[in-house]
Amino acid sequence: MTVQHAPQHVAPARRGAWEVIKDYMMTTDHKKIGLLYIITSILAFGIGGLMAVAIRLQLAFPNQTLLVGNDYNQVLTLHAALMIFFFLIPIGLFGFGNFFLPLQLGVRDVALPRVNTFAVWLFVFSLVLVITGLFNGGAPGVGWTFYYPLSVDANQTGVSVLMVALILNGIGSLLGSANFAATVINLRTPGMSLWKMPIFTWSIFATSLLQLVSLGGLTAAALVTFLEIKLGLSMFNPGIGGTPILMQQFFWFYSHPAVYVMLLPYLGIGAEIASTMARKPLFGYRVMVYSLLGIVLVSLLVWAHHMFSVGLPESWQIAFAVATLIVAVPTGVKIFNLIGTLWGGRIIMKSPTYWLVGFIFNFLIGGITGVSLGMIPFDYQVTMSYYVVAHFHNVMMFGTAFLAMGGLYYWWPKMTGRFLNERLGLAHFWLFMVGSWLTFLPQYILGLLGMPRRYYTYPAGNFAWNELNLASTLGALTLLAGGIVMIWNMLQSMQRPITAGPNPWGGFTLEWTAASPPAAYNFAHDFPRSFPTERPLYDWEQNGETLTPVDPKSIHLPVDSIWPFLTALSLLFMGYGLSFGWFTNYNPTDGLHAFGDAPFGFKLATVVLYASIPFFLYSLFKWAGTREYAVPVEHHHLTKYDNGFMGMAWFILSEISLFGVLIAGYVYLRISGHAEPPALRPNIWLAALNTLILVSSSFVIHKAEQDHHHGRYSYFRLGLFLTLLLGAVFMLFQVYEFSLFGHENDWRQNLWQSCFFTIVGLHGLHILIGGTGVALPYYQALTGKMDKYNHGSLAPASLYWHLVDVVWLFIVAIFYAW
Repeated sequence: MTVQHAPQHVAPARRGAWEVIKDYMMTTDHKKIGLLYIITSILAFGIGGLMAVAIRLQLAFPNQTLLVGNDYNQVLTLHAALMIFFFLIPIGLFGFGNFFLPLQLGVRDVALPRVNTFAVWLFVFSLVLVITGLFNGGAPGVGWTFYYPLSVDANQTGVSVLMVALILNGIGSLLGSANFAATVINLRTPGMSLWKMPIFTWSIFATSLLQLVSLGGLTAAALVTFLEIKLGLSMFNPGIGGTPILMQQFFWFYSHPAVYVMLLPYLGIGAEIASTMARKPLFGYRVMVYSLLGIVLVSLLVWAHHMFSVGLPESWQIAFAVATLIVAVPTGVKIFNLIGTLWGGRIIMKSPTYWLVGFIFNFLIGGITGVSLGMIPFDYQVTMSYYVVAHFHNVMMFGTAFLAMGGLYYWWPKMTGRFLNERLGLAHFWLFMVGSWLTFLPQYILGLLGMPRRYYTYPAGNFAWNELNLASTLGALTLLAGGIVMIWNMLQSMQRPITAGPNPWGGFTLEWTAASPPAAYNFAHDFPRSFPTERPLYDWEQNGETLTPVDPKSIHLPVDSIWPFLTALSLLFMGYGLSFGWFTNYNPTDGLHAFGDAPFGFKLATVVLYASIPFFLYSLFKWAGTREYAVPVEHHHLTKYDNGFMGMAWFILSEISLFGVLIAGYVYLRISGHAEPPALRPNIWLAALNTLILVSSSFVIHKAEQDHHHGRYSYFRLGLFLTLLLGAVFMLFQVYEFSLFGHENDWRQNLWQSCFFTIVGLHGLHILIGGTGVALPYYQALTGKMDKYNHGSLAPASLYWHLVDVVWLFIVAIFYAW
C-alpha cells in the first residue's frame, strides 16, 4: 500500500483533574472542543432521558399522582428542551462537526479557533443556566414551544431563564455555524474542491447554512416573549391588537427547519458509515449533495404545517401541505442513496452498521407518518393526540439518535484510540431498537384512539389505553437500560482499552490518515494536490501517490487562551441577572420602582447583572489584546478574504434573518390594521439627522480600512476614533428620543409603540455591539497588536458596522417615513 498513514500518536502521561479542566477551559483545539460538545450533549441526553422515564412512570397507569399538575408540565418542558436544543442539534452539528470537519478537509483547525472556544462555552453555560434554574424559582411549565399567552402568564422566572438560555445557546450556535461555513470556503486543503469534499462535510456545511438563515425565528420569538415579561413590550398581545399566531409563525420558522438541522448531520454520518462498511463508493454522491441543499431550501417553506388547526387561510394551508409533501422527495432520495450504497457491497456487520440499518428502517416509518400529517383533514384529527408525539419521536429517537449512536461507535476509535466493546455495543443497539418500538408504537395507536398529548393523567375505562400506556412505559425502561449499557461501554473502553490503529475500519477520507487519537496538529504530513473523487485515500492508493512528511516542529498552532472562556462566563452571569433580576412588568410611565423594596434575590441578581458588564468588557478586550499565534504566520486562504471577514459575512446572514423576521411581523401587523401609529410619533427630522450621522460613519470606517491597507496608521486610528464618536452621538440622540417618546406614551397600551421600541431598541443594542466591535481594533492599534500578519478584528468589525447602518435605513423607512 503506497498511502502511508500517520504513526500511532503516543498518549501523554496521565494528568490531574485540575490540569485537564484548565486545558479544556483554555483550549482552541477543535477536537477537544468537539469532545466538550459531545460530553455536554450526552449529559443533557441523560438528564432528559431520566425526565422521559419519570413522564412514562406517571402515565403507566390511570390516575397516577407521581408527577402531577405543573410539576409534570415542568418536567415535560425540560425533557423536550434538553433533548432538542442540548442533545440532538449540538452533538451532530457541533460535536462530530467540530472534531471531524477540519480533519476531513485536511486542515489543522477551524477558521476562527478562539471564537470556537467562546461558542462551546456559551453552549455549556446555557445548559448550566437551564439546569440551575430548576433550583431558583422552578422550571418553565409551558412546553418547549412556549406558546403565547401561557408563556407570559405562567412561572415568569422559569420562562425568563429558558428564553435567556435559548438566546445564549443560539448565539453560540450561530458563531459555530458561521465558523464552519468560513472553514469550508476558506480553508480546504489545496486541491480539494467543493465537489470533492466528503459527504459528512457537505452535511455540516448545509446544516450550518440552514441554521444561519432560520434561527432568527426562534431568537425573535424568545426575545419578544422575554421583553413582554420584563418590560411589557409585545407583538403578540391581543389586548393591544397583537396576535398570538404571530408568535407561532416566528417559532416554527426555525423549529421546523430545526428538524432538518437535527437530521442532516446524521445523514452525513450514515453515508460515511455506509460507504466504509460496504467497501464501495457512495451511491449517487452528487445527487446526495443536491438533496442536502434541496432539503435546506424547501425546509424553509414548510413551517406552517404545524399550524393547520389554528385558523390559517385555506390557500396557505394548501401551499404548506404541498411543501410538506415536496420536502419528502429529497429526504427520500437520501434514504435510497444509503440503501444503494449498501446494496451489493461487502458489508462489514459491526456496531456502526447495525445502527445505520436500524436508522433506515425506523426513519422510513417516521417519514411516512410525517407525510400523513401533511394531509390537512387527517392533521386536524390527530394534531393534539399522541400520534404526533409518536411521529416526532419516531423521526428523532428512532432516527437521528440512532445515527448519533452510530457516529459514536464509528468514530470512537479515532477520537480515543480505543474500540468500544462489540458485544456491549450490540446489546446497546438491541435494547434501543426494542425499547424504541415498545415505547412509541403504542403511542401511534393511542393517538388514533384519541388520547390527547400534554395531559399528566387519564381516566380508566378507555379502550386499550391502560395496556398501551403500560407497554410504552416498559419500553422507556428498556431504553434506560440501553443508555446504562452505553455509558458502561464507554467507561470500560477507557479502563480496559482495546487499542485501535489510525484506520481501523479501512475508511477512505482524510481523517483516517491521522493518528488515533489525532495529535494537536492533526497531520504530520501534507497531502497530494489531486482529488479525483471524494474518496482520496482509495484514489491515491490506486494512483501510487504518497503523503509528504512534515516536521511537527514547523507547525504553528493557535495559542490557548483563558479569555474566550471568561467572556462566555460573564454572559452566564449576565444571563442570571437578566433572568432573576432587572425589571419585571416595568411601567414606562411610573419609572423605576424603589430598589430597596425589592426581594433580596432580585437585588442580588441585579447586582450580578451590572457587575457582569465590566467583567464582559474586560475579558473581551483582554481577548482582543492577546495574539492568536505566538509567531507571525501566513494563513492559507482559498479566497482573497481573511478568516475574520469570511466568518462575519456568514454570521451576518443570521442578523438579516433576525431583523427580517421581526420587521416582517411588524409589516404584517401594520398592513392588517392592528399596529396603527399614534398621533404623536418620533421626530422624522431627528431620524434624518441620525441617518446622516450613521451613514457618514460607514464611509469613515471604510476610509480607515483603506488607510490601514496602505500603511497610513495615524489616519487609520483617527478614522476608528471618529467612527466611535459618530456612533456615540447617534446613541445619545436615540436615548433622548426614547426617553422623550417613552415617557409620554405607555407602550403597553399601543401595539405600534411596542413594535417601535422592540425593533428600534434591538437596533440600538446592535449599535452598542458594533461600537464595541470597532473599539477592539482601535485598542489593538493603540497597543501595537496589528501588523501585516495580524489584522486584528478590523475587517469583521467594519463589516458588522455596515450591517447596522443598513438595518437603520430600513427602520427609518418603516417607522419614521411610513
